[in-house]
Amino acid sequence: MASTAETLAADDRFLAAILHCADQMLTIYRESPRIASIFAAQQRWLMAHAGFALHYGHPDDGKSGLYSGRFIDFAVRNDIASRNTAAAFMQEMLAYRFLRPVPGPDKRTRYLEPTETAEQHFTRWLVAHLMILDSLDGGERAAKVSADPSAMMAAIQPRIARAIIGSEAVRNPGPTFNLFNWANTGGLVMDYLISRLPEFPRTAERVVVGPLSLREIREQFMISNTHLKRLLTQAAAMESVGWTEPSRKGDFWLSRRFILEYWNYQAAKFAIIDAAAEAVLGPAVREEPQARRMV
Repeated sequence: MASTAETLAADDRFLAAILHCADQMLTIYRESPRIASIFAAQQRWLMAHAGFALHYGHPDDGKSGLYSGRFIDFAVRNDIASRNTAAAFMQEMLAYRFLRPVPGPDKRTRYLEPTETAEQHFTRWLVAHLMILDSLDGGERAAKVSADPSAMMAAIQPRIARAIIGSEAVRNPGPTFNLFNWANTGGLVMDYLISRLPEFPRTAERVVVGPLSLREIREQFMISNTHLKRLLTQAAAMESVGWTEPSRKGDFWLSRRFILEYWNYQAAKFAIIDAAAEAVLGPAVREEPQARRMV
């Protein structure tokens, strides 16, 4: 049986899992900033999932095929983006050559498909998450997907997309998470902050992560000084982040509430991915559980 979000969140090994996930997203960004920009804000991430799912065949729709009108209607209907934003996203993906025109059943409609580059990076995203699930229970999901990546992506990704788009826990984990994840590049900044966690004792109201270089963040993620300071100022006003000394001096800290928002979001997302993988691959061969509940 697939892991539940509650089971994952209670597993004391899950901190290492989400830190590894944050590192993976940062690695993808460093290697390919354009493709990683799709994962850098929730709206773009949801639109990317929607596009792939429509291309492969969305589980709630009996047909497959991606074209602008269908994508825009889907994005609006599922409260992902406005018509203008969805249309601009499609044009951007074409300009970046993550989408390309292909022949379709209706010659009056311009059908599109993900390019090899887009599919490879999305497959990498899926395999990275499956590897983390495998590390928790000894399963072999990642190896099975890697053996036939195109077919496995086509089967698994639409299930993930449907569940993610319909999940309140994934789409609205909490105010601080939403602050970062709906801002341009904010998701990457959040991943970076979380990746600095040395540990997470759940009884601690704050966890100190050490000195924070705003210059390093700006240069690494190509974010403006104004945008970065605005994000951190808003998060500090929510008492979600801060410094141990006045005027942004001393060590940087993250609040327990902020960490739990990120933690529970990851648990919900990984549970969705596990359920989708199990539906296609069958139950994972699991080791005897050795998890201990966090206190």
